[in-house]
Amino acid sequence: MTASYEGVGKLGFGAMRLPLTDPDDVTAIDIEQVKAMVDEFIAQGGTYVDTAFVYHNGCSEGALRQALVERYPREAFTLATKCLAWACASKEEAQACLPTSLERLGVDYIDFYLLHNVGGKRTAKFDEYDMWNYVADAKERGLVRNIGFSIHDGADVLDELLTAHPNMDFVQLQVNYLDWDDPVTESARCMEVAAKHGVPVIIMEPVRGGRLANLPERGAAVLAEANPEASQASWAYRFCLDLPGVLAVLAGASTLEQMQDNMRTFQTHTPLNEQERAAIDGAIAALRSVDLIPCTNCGYCVKDCPEGVKIPVALNLLNLEKTTEDREFAKGLYSWQAAEGPASKCIQCGTCEAMCPQSINIIDHLAEAVEHFEG
Repeated sequence: MTASYEGVGKLGFGAMRLPLTDPDDVTAIDIEQVKAMVDEFIAQGGTYVDTAFVYHNGCSEGALRQALVERYPREAFTLATKCLAWACASKEEAQACLPTSLERLGVDYIDFYLLHNVGGKRTAKFDEYDMWNYVADAKERGLVRNIGFSIHDGADVLDELLTAHPNMDFVQLQVNYLDWDDPVTESARCMEVAAKHGVPVIIMEPVRGGRLANLPERGAAVLAEANPEASQASWAYRFCLDLPGVLAVLAGASTLEQMQDNMRTFQTHTPLNEQERAAIDGAIAALRSVDLIPCTNCGYCVKDCPEGVKIPVALNLLNLEKTTEDREFAKGLYSWQAAEGPASKCIQCGTCEAMCPQSINIIDHLAEAVEHFEG
């Protein structure tokens, strides 16, 4: 079966952070508010709705069944969901995700099915559980119309995966104006890799987990001066909507007001002009004007680290904390991005510092990462 991209709206609805009736219970989804958000989304031309097996501890899919599937004809929307196979205890558990998702959503097929968060050591589980062949077979059987994967890794890993699996219909990448030339995330290079393989892109994290919708004053002031009427989120979405090779840009929303702002951006979107691009560049410069660690993610520091510490990840997240002034956000990312090699494993042998072309005081910064993110 060939890929089918028909009916995909450019701005998608990300259902990872739905509104709650109890802020301390991620399963307590406010269905009535989700219905209002879905109604706004569909009314303004949206079609692509993205969820995952694990979102809201498994309750996001059921909420979409109530708010979307049971209230609109199937041809009115396209559904995406994901399988987090590396977190499953067995092949049987991983391959049971798709039928469970179909049941939760109340549909006969998934438009876009993703292997969730591939990359690093996690990829081995997808291989071990034969997930690549499993999703290809599911597509042949009509349970899935398009198969792909999401990845938070760099461009070289993406290139290896797309080379190994040329039957992927799409890929989901983390892309936003702050990560565009980031040496760890490599958004720009990843987009180039996808284009080289002829694979269209679904963009995730266009507002960097909400950080680009709640900028520190030094960045917010630059954008406000350029256009005081535009929301900070709209700048981030427009940056992504302009990129070539993009099927959809996922816009997360936790309130009806956020959904309304997202859809205004979608409805009124025009390509960024030269002055607007200069404003984004100015905001990036302002955000990075704090004293950042000059890590370029060359990887020399990790080659001979006896403890396998994720040094560039730790340094990058320290920089992100400084840039966004949001320690809790960076700490949340650290909890999984550095899980295989936390900074606390450092034995201060000095091998990394001897290899660093930038002469960074890595040991001191790893101690800082422990203090900031592991406490």
